[in-house]
Amino acid sequence: MKINYQCKMEEEIAKFPQGERPKLLLQCCCAPCSSYVLKALTAHFRVLVYFYNPNIQPAAEYEKRRENLDKLLRCAPYCEDVQVVEAPYDPARFFEAVRGLENEPEGGARCTECFRLRLTAAAKQARALGCDWFTTTLTVSPHKNAALLNALGEEIGAEVGVRFLPSDFKKKEGYKQSIALSREFDLYRQNFCGCVFSARAQETPSAL
Repeated sequence: MKINYQCKMEEEIAKFPQGERPKLLLQCCCAPCSSYVLKALTAHFRVLVYFYNPNIQPAAEYEKRRENLDKLLRCAPYCEDVQVVEAPYDPARFFEAVRGLENEPEGGARCTECFRLRLTAAAKQARALGCDWFTTTLTVSPHKNAALLNALGEEIGAEVGVRFLPSDFKKKEGYKQSIALSREFDLYRQNFCGCVFSARAQETPSAL
């Protein structure tokens, strides 16, 4: 049976005592995806943004995405109280995690290990900072497998000892809203996921 993760998230939020805003660490992949997700979450949580993306190449692309996330946090009124947790840029860690999977297609086993790497780092950071929850912006993308991301998040959360907030942020036109918000705040929208392999796939449509 297909799970509606948007409904699951709303059910969890509905359990919060009135006026309570738990602390949540949000692993952000880029400013456009974060634009809608932060708008949706800040009404219910005290959000810490965690930009951990060792997959992004080259370094100039990484810096551009990081700068645009800062721009979003400055421009969006709902981000006024959002805090940022700095993460190191360590592409070697990504290549180590996906070794042997370089020729996998987009959305395959290589992407799964990339998700696992980033979600594990987010969970550990959330636990270290005493967060009540952690989650990711990745489910806002129509190109990402929300069921896989939620399964990984729940598994990793259980292992690390911090709750994973289920989500499918593309629901309720979340992806469309992210496009509109990106235009409103004049955010850079990339045309590939981030790693060198996704860039190559983008250059070769038949490989997608």
